[in-house]
Amino acid sequence: QVQLVESGGDLVQPGGSLRLSCAASGSIFSINAMGWYRQAPGEQRELVAEITRGGRTNYADSVKGRFTISRNNGRNMLYLQMNSLKPEDTAVYYCNAEVTIVVTGGWQEYGYWGQGTQVTVSS
Repeated sequence: QVQLVESGGDLVQPGGSLRLSCAASGSIFSINAMGWYRQAPGEQRELVAEITRGGRTNYADSVKGRFTISRNNGRNMLYLQMNSLKPEDTAVYYCNAEVTIVVTGGWQEYGYWGQGTQVTVSS
């Protein structure tokens, strides 16, 4: 079993900064792509940023230049540095990881989600 646990969500004023963290644990052979998604009330979950194991990144247009995704492969950690926050960034932020685990006879890749962490941007 694999668990993803996010932390770092908070209430912050517009223009402020937050750093989200996601810790992966469990029967992990390797972690491939990882990403941050968010879901605002009444909206669909959307990709915020993603990063490959080798460090290649991709961002939603709405966060380019403000958010930075990074990871520590040795510690199975994922991060999201969020600067210049706007009210429209308010959402529950979820960590996602494509994890290879050992199964009988070989390996298998599964996608996992964390439980989410609330980010609220308001004055």
